[in-house]
Amino acid sequence: MADDTTTTGTPAPGGATPVQPELLALRERIDSVDRELLALLNRRAGLALAVGELKKKEGSVVFRPEREAQVIDGLKSANPGPLKNDNVAPIWREIMSACRALETPTRVAYLGPAGTFSEEAALGYFGSSIVKVPCASMDEVMRTTAAGAADFGVMPVENSTEGGVARTLDLFLTSPLFIIGETSLIVRHNLLRKDNALAGIHTVAAHPQALAQCHGWLSHHLPDVERRPVSSNAEGARLAALDAGIAGIASLRAAAEFGLHVVSPAIQDDAHNRTRFAIVTHPDRHPAPKASGHDCTSLVVSVPNKPGAMHDLLVPLKEHGVSMTRFESRPARSGQWEYFFYIDLDGHPDEPRMNTALHALRETCAFFKVLGAYPVDVH
Repeated sequence: MADDTTTTGTPAPGGATPVQPELLALRERIDSVDRELLALLNRRAGLALAVGELKKKEGSVVFRPEREAQVIDGLKSANPGPLKNDNVAPIWREIMSACRALETPTRVAYLGPAGTFSEEAALGYFGSSIVKVPCASMDEVMRTTAAGAADFGVMPVENSTEGGVARTLDLFLTSPLFIIGETSLIVRHNLLRKDNALAGIHTVAAHPQALAQCHGWLSHHLPDVERRPVSSNAEGARLAALDAGIAGIASLRAAAEFGLHVVSPAIQDDAHNRTRFAIVTHPDRHPAPKASGHDCTSLVVSVPNKPGAMHDLLVPLKEHGVSMTRFESRPARSGQWEYFFYIDLDGHPDEPRMNTALHALRETCAFFKVLGAYPVDVH
């Protein structure tokens, strides 16, 4: 923070009011605390490097999502304030990201280009000290991560307005990747354009999910305008930067990235619109997270086409006290009106009750696949 004066009572250039001695004293104390923080952060980085050396010797991985979740949960529990708990997770994710980068940079694939909500989710979960690997489609995110060109992939799973992201759910069926973490993002859609006006727009370009999440606003304010689905919201913003007649729906990051005006902010129909993202990786390169004490287990199953099959699916969960937090169906595309069911359960397979329930559940299913067991989102 820049001071207004160089000495107490001496005006800054331009005749600014002299800074009060009390303010100067507080600034000096803040500067002193900042230097203490820097010293402590460097001590932490040194310890992280020592941990990294031990991990190299034993052949274990650098990133442990359950460990980071436990660290953040512990800090929030011990936080006396006035710093709000909502600010603890982002601060410490950046600290841990910077420490991890001293060992091995983490490569993260996500739906690009720059300015997408997927990029924002990647930075929010892993911190900014990563190697970003933007991809042209969600299929490419999965392929890039499966091939080892990225250590992790970030995939949108569901939206609070539109439900499950169909393409992601379909990809999970056959992909060798599994989920090791999750993060959720408040999604505020903004109408972006070269000109700062609604007049003259002939096309709104955005990802199909964004167009759906803004259906009401678009129908009221731009009822006769073409809605053009594109691969990502950032792609819509890129097109808007090339043609004054095109508006994009995207984030404020995308507006800054492509030099666009925010013609109308927050045009999503749901003011509390959130998107949940799954963090995926290959089991050959990263072990499954251990129980953190606050976990989710994700499955995809199908049941035999017979009376009572759905009842049989739910009985093991009830009998063993396992809570189901999400249940969604997708057609199996067999032409026989068969479905796959995507289920989230509260708990981890390391817990006896969950382990027993999963074994009983497997016996009732025609198809059974664990997509991952991982710490729930730490805000």
